[in-house]
Amino acid sequence: MKISASIYSSKDKELASLIHELDAYNVDYFHIDSLDNPDVFDDIHLIKSISNTQIDLHLITPHPEKYFEKINEHKVENVTFQYESLENGINLPANLQCNIGLAITSETSVEVFERYADSCSFILFMTTTPGMSGGEFNKENFKKIRQFRALYPTKKIHVDGGINAELSFILRNMGVYASVIGSYLFKGTFIGSAMLNLKSDNIKSHFKISDFMLEQDEIPVLSYENLTFENVLLTIENYKMGFTHIADKDNKLLGIISNADIRKGLIKNLGNLNQINIDDIINRNPAFVHDCDTVSDVLSYIKSLQFPVLFLPVVDKNQRITGTIKFNNLIKGES
Repeated sequence: MKISASIYSSKDKELASLIHELDAYNVDYFHIDSLDNPDVFDDIHLIKSISNTQIDLHLITPHPEKYFEKINEHKVENVTFQYESLENGINLPANLQCNIGLAITSETSVEVFERYADSCSFILFMTTTPGMSGGEFNKENFKKIRQFRALYPTKKIHVDGGINAELSFILRNMGVYASVIGSYLFKGTFIGSAMLNLKSDNIKSHFKISDFMLEQDEIPVLSYENLTFENVLLTIENYKMGFTHIADKDNKLLGIISNADIRKGLIKNLGNLNQINIDDIINRNPAFVHDCDTVSDVLSYIKSLQFPVLFLPVVDKNQRITGTIKFNNLIKGES
C-alpha cells in the first residue's frame, strides 16, 4: 500500500527539511490539503524544486475550475476533488494533465461516484473530517470500501483519516491502494519508525474481525440440504472467490469446498466422474476464526497453521457463519 504523507500535519518542521526527510524514508506521495486556498501552489512549487516525489493534492472548493490552470502549470500528478463541496459538479477540461479522484465523506454513498466514473481513476474515502488533522477512523467505511470495490473493481481506493499501524494492515488486506497518513506519521520521535510500523504485520490491535470482514450477504454459503455438484460449481462461479461455505439448516459451519477440493475429487475419480460423491470432497475441518477475534489474534493463529491460507471463514460463538476474511491482497502485494 502506498503512503501519502499529509505534510500540513507536521507543525514543527520547515517545509524543505520535512520534504528531504520524507524522501529519505521513501514516502510515495506528498499529500496537500487545500481548503480553497491557492497559496498551496507556492508550496507545491517549492516541493517540485527539491523532490521528484509525486504531489497528491486534495482540493476542497465549490469552484474547482479556477484551479485547472495552476494544476497544469505546476505539473501536479494527482488531484482529488471533494464531492460535498462542489456546487455544480465538475466539468473537467480535456487538457487537464493529472490523475483525478473523487473524495467523499463517511455520510456520502459510494453511488455518487457513478457520475464521475469515466473521468476519475480513484476514490478517496474521508474517514474523519476532511481537511482536519487527527480524529478517529469511522468503521462504517470498511463496508463502503468493500461496496466500492465490488462496483468498480478497476478503480483505485485511497483512504484518509485516523490511520495507524493496525488500520494500515487491515486496509492493505482490503486492497486499498494508498493511505493518507498525518498525525500517526509525525506524532512520534522518528518518522522512520512510523513508516516501518505502517508496513509491518507485527501489530497491536483493538479492531474486531467483525468490523471489516466480508459479511454474510457478500459471501458464498451453500446449505447442506442443497448440496449437489452443480450447486457447488455454480456457487463458486457466482461469487468468484474460489470456494464456498457449507452450512446446516441453522447456518452452522459444516465445512468448505474449494477449487482445490474439487480438483482432488476429479483426480480421484478420473476413471468414472459419475462416481464422485460431493459429500466426500467437503473439508470438514477447515481453519476458521471467530468474529470477536482481534487482528492480533488472527495473525497469531495463521502463524500457528502448517499450511498457507487464502481465506478464513468467520463464525460466532455458536459456530454460525457470519462472514469471511480474505488475504488475496496481502499475498499479491502492492500494485
